[in-house]
Amino acid sequence: MTDETVTALREALEDEYKARATYRKVIEKFGPIRPFINIVEAEDRHASALLRQFEHLGLEPPCDEWPGKIEAPASIEAAIAREIENAAMYDRLLKAVEDPMVRDVLLNLQDASQNRHLPAFRRCLARQGRGAE
Repeated sequence: MTDETVTALREALEDEYKARATYRKVIEKFGPIRPFINIVEAEDRHASALLRQFEHLGLEPPCDEWPGKIEAPASIEAAIAREIENAAMYDRLLKAVEDPMVRDVLLNLQDASQNRHLPAFRRCLARQGRGAE
């Protein structure tokens, strides 16, 4: 296990914690709209997948300190931009990770972000008569 792998795992877990806190704030502000209610649950699963990697590697994971630190995004579009940043983060992290198990987890999380979450958010905007960047 390399320092780059540990750093990547920590950053990915922190980002999943932040995403979960962000989407909870979206629900608080805008109500229990789809897909946010479903994606909050997905972020729980993503964090769990990363936590299993920490356990497998015998590492102490960072604690989730995001609740209470996040303010609700000003708009649904702003919340969706957060998911676009998440997908880009995985592109960067994957370049630094060689461990096959960790890479598989990161690839799965990136796939969920790009191929499930973003399309769901764009459908949400379309239902509301808005476009997505």
